[in-house]
Amino acid sequence: MSFKVKKILIMLSFVMSATLSWSQIQSAAQCDSILKKGQEATRNKEYVKSLELLTTARTAAEKNRWNKQLFYAINYTAHNYIAMMDYGEALNYCLEAYNLSVKELGPEFEMIALNNIAILYTADKNYKKAREYYKKTYETAKNENYKSLGIYLINLANVENILENPEQARAYINEAMPNLTKNWPQSVVAANMILAESDLLEGNTVMARQKAEQLLQQEVKDVAYNDIAVPLKEIIVKSYFEESNYDMAAQTARNILAKERNIETRERIFELLSKIYNKSGKYQLAVACKDSIIDTQHKLNEIKNGRLFENSRVKFEMQDYKNQLALKEEKTAAQRKIIYSLLAIFIAVLTGIVFIFRQKKLIAERNQRITSLELEKEKNDNLLLEKQFRENETNALLEQERLKNEIEARNRKLSAKALFLSDRNQLIEDIITSLAKKPKLSKDVSLANHIRDLKSHLKADDEWEDFITHFEELNQGFLNRLKTQHPGLTSNDIRFIAYIYMNLSIKEISSILNITIEACRKRKDRIAHKMELAENISLYNYISTL
Repeated sequence: MSFKVKKILIMLSFVMSATLSWSQIQSAAQCDSILKKGQEATRNKEYVKSLELLTTARTAAEKNRWNKQLFYAINYTAHNYIAMMDYGEALNYCLEAYNLSVKELGPEFEMIALNNIAILYTADKNYKKAREYYKKTYETAKNENYKSLGIYLINLANVENILENPEQARAYINEAMPNLTKNWPQSVVAANMILAESDLLEGNTVMARQKAEQLLQQEVKDVAYNDIAVPLKEIIVKSYFEESNYDMAAQTARNILAKERNIETRERIFELLSKIYNKSGKYQLAVACKDSIIDTQHKLNEIKNGRLFENSRVKFEMQDYKNQLALKEEKTAAQRKIIYSLLAIFIAVLTGIVFIFRQKKLIAERNQRITSLELEKEKNDNLLLEKQFRENETNALLEQERLKNEIEARNRKLSAKALFLSDRNQLIEDIITSLAKKPKLSKDVSLANHIRDLKSHLKADDEWEDFITHFEELNQGFLNRLKTQHPGLTSNDIRFIAYIYMNLSIKEISSILNITIEACRKRKDRIAHKMELAENISLYNYISTL
């Protein structure tokens, strides 16, 4: 390959890598990743960084018409401005997200946008407007039977309580309970808090306080999850206040102040304390609370002013960032033209290379086909040999099983013969015993000779020798291995073990040996002890392994 061709290929490799990187940045997955980073930056109060990331994601989404990614980019931008208390700017983005959801995305996203607008109005204390948008969210969720219906009903009920409509709030919570129990069990505690607030507004102060205290004691984990510990304690304070129990109301309020550092919450508690002290006649303390309220409002205004300045700075930096993004887009377009030109050159070079090597490739493919056919033939031959081997192996296993069954059948015949001889000997012995008990017959010389012959026949051991011969023929090597491993065994022990090996019962062995069953058991235990077998190992199992 010439130097020029190599150079072109190197340049082409660089161009392809650059193009691939650009493609990855423009992909939907990359856009989702940028959105996620933007959310994390908002949580970390890095608003400038968050807005830069969200603007990048929005630009890519608009360009590629990724409506879902565009919705989330707009929605998360609104969250940034809510966090910075720039509610006017936040409302603009919420409305933009709502319009996009209605035109392109459908009810699920429409609900998210409506709920965010309602939350924004709630934060701005415009509760009537918040109720209007919460109702729209609720109606959309109810019509489409969405899983999040219960959550939207909690928000709507909360606004109704703020507007002092406890009866309507209670109706919304009762409607929400089945959905919450099924889909959002951790939010049931928030619904119960709304019910406690309704009780308080309706004058049921004791019931309201009992519910709030019960939730704080029994639902600790869910209370923390919903961040409603302070609102529950405020219900307790207000219940004591309504009952004119000003000491308990003040003490509970002071306990909240001792732990709570949020400025808006502290302002609310100081307002409550001021009312409590004023009603209880502690005017000096009431004035001190008013001073604390002024101080917290001053701090809150400082924070708001700081955030307004931060908003202005962020807007300026975002405009500058957008300008830089536009310049970058122009630069990218110019680079894209260069990339397309290089791609055209690459295609031309590649076409030439393909044409040159086409013939070589065809020859190589033909040779490869020939080699493949040869390999296929060899593979088929190997498969045939393997099949024959498996057949031979199967035949060998069948023959082995046949021989095993034949040995077991002969062993059963041998056992039957041994039992027959035992029964015959027992019969002869019974006859001799019966004749011996008759004195008249004992004087008969001929009969006495026959009895003596029968006794000598009983004592003969030829049957045992025949038995051992047949046993060795059927179980070759067993007795030799037994004697080798246990040289201390006597011939009687070996005879006993042979009967055990043939799986004869103790009763059958005792019959063959002409001894009692108990004596037979003792002999078995003595032989096992002589062979030094563990107590948990039976004699039959052990000799079967030989």
